[in-house]
Amino acid sequence: MKSRRRPRTLHRVAEALERIDDPDFAAFAERIGARVADERARRGLSQRELATLTGTTQSAVARLEAGGRPPRLSTLLRVAAALDCELSVDLRPRTDTRRDAT
Repeated sequence: MKSRRRPRTLHRVAEALERIDDPDFAAFAERIGARVADERARRGLSQRELATLTGTTQSAVARLEAGGRPPRLSTLLRVAAALDCELSVDLRPRTDTRRDAT
C-alpha cells in the first residue's frame, strides 16, 4: 500500500508559507475567511455543519473565518467542495517586469 504523504518539497513549501509574517498574507487570510463565512451563511450552514462536511472541527472553521492566518490549500479545496464553489488561484504581476530588448 502506497503512503499518502505529500511529496517532501510540497511539504516544505507549505510549512514555509505558514511561517511567513507578511501583511499581504494576513490580508489574504482575512479576505478568504470573510468570503467563506459569507458563503456559509448564504447557504444556511452553521460552522459545525460546514466542519462536518469538510472533515474538520467547528473551531477550525471559526479560525478560518476569523482570518488569523492563511489557510492551507487542502483546507480551501475541501471548503470549496463543501460549499459547491470553485476555488480560483491567480498569479498576477504587481509590477511590469519586462526587460528592454535593446
